[in-house]
Amino acid sequence: MKYCRIPLVALSLLTAPVMAADVDLSLTDDSVKGQVNLFDGNSELQLGLGHTYHEGSRNITNLDFHAQGRTAIGNLPTTAGLGVRGIYWDDSPFDGGALGIGGYATLNIPNVPGLSFTGSAHFAPDILSFGDSEDLTSIELRGSYRVIRNAEVFAGYRYLNTDLEDFRTDVNLDEGVMAGLKIYF
Repeated sequence: MKYCRIPLVALSLLTAPVMAADVDLSLTDDSVKGQVNLFDGNSELQLGLGHTYHEGSRNITNLDFHAQGRTAIGNLPTTAGLGVRGIYWDDSPFDGGALGIGGYATLNIPNVPGLSFTGSAHFAPDILSFGDSEDLTSIELRGSYRVIRNAEVFAGYRYLNTDLEDFRTDVNLDEGVMAGLKIYF
């Protein structure tokens, strides 16, 4: 039954461009992640769905819901969001998840058109975790360059960690230097 989820998530990621604002695909040495965001940076809300396959049959699915808006940080145009990221992971015989609270910010560099930097952080304490997860931390940093009007390339670092509830040890569910491509619709 667990293997039925992979085709369903893959199908949803493939059909999502019909109604998506952007789709991004990123790779680390050990994982591949697809993310679909339904609204653009001008919307007051952002809803996203992502799936990561990590080498060794670990599957990680995330559902994001953020309030977002435009602001400026030190005269740099910024899109920021605050909200929640629900994460479910399965790495037999363990599985778990959490509802992480946090946000993201994308800073655009006006002196270099197309260049931007994005950071996101979400944390879920024990009370917001379930299954074998005791807590969960998700951090992502990236630098992006928009090559053409509707596509950009990026590089950065991704870190997703959880503590296993009964074992008093932590597990890096996904970690590493990443590179990817984002397409806007």
